[in-house]
Amino acid sequence: MMTDQLKKQLAQLAGQEIGKVVFDECLSLHNSWKIGGVADLYIEPDNPQQVARILHFVHENKIPLVIIGQGTNLLFDDAGVRGVVLKIGNQIANIQISENTIIAEAGAWVPQLARRSMRAGLSGLEHCIGIPGTVGGLVMMNGGSQRKGIGENIVTVTIVDKTGVTRQLTQAECKFSYRQSALQGINCVVVSVELSCPTGETKTIRREMLEDLRTRRYKFPRRQPNCGSVFLSNTEMHAAVGPPGKIIEDAGLKGERIGQVEISRQHANFIVNLGKASSADVLLLIARVRQIVQEKIGFNLRCEVRYVSPQGEIVPAHLKADKINRSGK
Repeated sequence: MMTDQLKKQLAQLAGQEIGKVVFDECLSLHNSWKIGGVADLYIEPDNPQQVARILHFVHENKIPLVIIGQGTNLLFDDAGVRGVVLKIGNQIANIQISENTIIAEAGAWVPQLARRSMRAGLSGLEHCIGIPGTVGGLVMMNGGSQRKGIGENIVTVTIVDKTGVTRQLTQAECKFSYRQSALQGINCVVVSVELSCPTGETKTIRREMLEDLRTRRYKFPRRQPNCGSVFLSNTEMHAAVGPPGKIIEDAGLKGERIGQVEISRQHANFIVNLGKASSADVLLLIARVRQIVQEKIGFNLRCEVRYVSPQGEIVPAHLKADKINRSGK
């Protein structure tokens, strides 16, 4: 429940020039799983300067803050968020291309970035064409497909740190690794990124992108709400027993259901919302998958998807699932 002090702080913040502001916004509208309670205050800023103003205010007043893009990799709790949810959306989404350099703002749609690079005859972003998210989230998670990551093409990342100060980080400072970066641990907002991409043949790039999209249409569930891949792969596991989807299917869990969530019958590394799913349903199913895979195959699956607590803490979903599994709540 929102305290009187938090109400006053949020009212003060809402009174500033910070973009679109909504109290008690339903978070199921802002993530691809269509799950989650309400946020006390939801904000969509119009520019990076407003982002800096918001971060400075919430830091000074110790208000919980959650930063999102399209929410394609997030599981919000059924209780929502007691604080501020800041969405970097299409108001901060400009893309500029000059020779081999791309400057993309964090709210830009990833498939649009990939298409723009293709039209400019630039290669390296083909693997991003089917990723349904924004550039900021992609950079934060070093997202990609085909075991590639956006970090491979990054030169610098411009962030606003937790105190509201704008900084520029090099690729090395971001410490990109498989689906991870140092950005995840410093409570910052990515506002833009500079990419360097080699020149390629436009027809070849386009052909590769179309093949990627064709594969996704047949391989992945598209009509039911989901967050994409739930579990991470790793080199050792992949070499020994294959990717997470194959492991889960081999464990006999394809189609497994708890409440209103189900392991996709199309691809076992996807958990789909059958209609009115809760975060508790998802976490219990994650815990069940992890337990059975560990017992049958001997590998400890870790989550790519992140769980967002009512206090604004963001952790890999399996950490919360394990707590629920142990405590029963």
